[in-house]
Amino acid sequence: QVRFVESGGGLVQAGGSLRLSCAAFGIIFSITPMGWYRQAPGKQRELVGITSGGSTNYVDSVKGRFTISRDNAKNTVYLQMNNLKPEDTAVYYCNVAKPPYVYWGQGTRVTVSS
Repeated sequence: QVRFVESGGGLVQAGGSLRLSCAAFGIIFSITPMGWYRQAPGKQRELVGITSGGSTNYVDSVKGRFTISRDNAKNTVYLQMNNLKPEDTAVYYCNVAKPPYVYWGQGTRVTVSS
């Protein structure tokens, strides 16, 4: 069945970097547009960026700092996060880029201290 397993989160100081990974199961990964999402404390889950057909798009708040990449041979999508800010603190999830979202993983927590 469809399943996503996120990893790589942690505690980092502002200005630091983290690389998140997400292993995907149960989908034809190589042709599936994928997205990274995040949910900050007390807020709704939001889209961070997507990778589709070799291109990537990001929300304005992370442009120039975050980079999405994928390894189709490993069914894995990555999120490289540089110059992290306290407002990036959230639980990060991966999923398909468009609904329906049939499954949400546990996510990986990112905490950025000031």
